[in-house]
Amino acid sequence: MTVIATESLSKRYPRVTALDRLSLDIGPGVTGLVGANGAGKSTLIKILLGLSPATEGSAAVLGLDVATHGNAIRERVGYMPEHDCLPPDVSATEFVVHMARMSGLPPTAARERTADTLRHVGLYEERYRPIGGYSTGMKQRVKLAQALVHDPQLVLLDEPTNGLDPVGRDEMLGLIRRVYTDFGISVLVTSHLLGELERTCDHVVVVDGGKLLRSSSTSDFTQITTTLAVEVTDSDAHPDGAAALRKALAEAGVTFLTAGEQGLPGAGHILLVEATGEQTYDIVRDTVADLGIGLVRMEQRRHHIAEVFRDNDPTVQQKGAGSDGA
Repeated sequence: MTVIATESLSKRYPRVTALDRLSLDIGPGVTGLVGANGAGKSTLIKILLGLSPATEGSAAVLGLDVATHGNAIRERVGYMPEHDCLPPDVSATEFVVHMARMSGLPPTAARERTADTLRHVGLYEERYRPIGGYSTGMKQRVKLAQALVHDPQLVLLDEPTNGLDPVGRDEMLGLIRRVYTDFGISVLVTSHLLGELERTCDHVVVVDGGKLLRSSSTSDFTQITTTLAVEVTDSDAHPDGAAALRKALAEAGVTFLTAGEQGLPGAGHILLVEATGEQTYDIVRDTVADLGIGLVRMEQRRHHIAEVFRDNDPTVQQKGAGSDGA
C-alpha cells in the first residue's frame, strides 16, 4: 500500500522554487523527511493536506488526489504544525476535545478519545492546566495529541522536536515511534537533523532545494560495518581501562581506532576494533577478562546517516573540503 505518492511535483513562487519535480513513493511506517530549512519540507506538507495547490505535477495521500479530495484527506490525516499556535487561556483537555469535535467526533467520544490521547503523550496529570503555563515540551505534546485524537490513518509532523532539550527530543522521538508500533498509524516526520531520524524512522527521504537527493530504507543508510565498538570501564589496577586494553590488543595484532580519532563521543573509553571474524570477539573478551576491567558493551557499529552522505555525496565532500580549508 502506498501512503504518499508524488509525481513530478513542483511548487514555484515568483522568485523561489520550493519544490522541483519531486517524485516520491512512501509506504506505511515511520518516514523521515529531512532537509535544511528552506528545503521544501513544509511546502510539501501543505500540498499533501490540500492547503496549497501545486504548480505542476500530482500528489496522492492514502490513494486520494490532493487536488480534488482535500477534505477527505484531512478527515483521515492528522497534522502537527511546526510553530506554536496553541491558545494560552484554555486547558489541554478543552483544546484537544475541540479539535476532536472539529474532526467529526460526537461529544462523548471526543472526551473519551481526548483522555486516552493525553494519557498516551504523557499529559494526563496536567490536562486541566491552561496551556499558557506549559513548557515547550508540554506544548509539543499537546500538538501531537490533537493530531492523533481523531484516530487518523496518517500523521504529518512538522519539526516536532523544535525547541526541545536532548531529553525532550528523545522522549518525543519515542512517542513518534510508538504512534506506529502501538496504533498502526503511519507517520511522516520532518527534521533538519539527520541523526534524529535514523533510530526512529523506517524510511528516510532527503530533499535539498526542493529536489530529491535520496529516498531509501534506514537500514540501507546505516549498514552494519566490520567495525566492533568496545566500551570498557576502569579498574584499580588499570585507572585507564581503555588505554590498557588498547595496548594489549595492539600487542595481540588487533587493528583498531579510538573513538576520539573518529570524532565520536566517549573518547578514552570506547575503542573501535576492526573485526576480522569470530576470533576478534574472542580476543577482545579474553583480553578484557585478563586485565580485570569491566566490559560495558561489545557490538558491531553501524554507519550514521550523516557519515553516508559525507562518504558518498560529492557535494557534501566539496563543502567539507571548503570548510577544512577555511
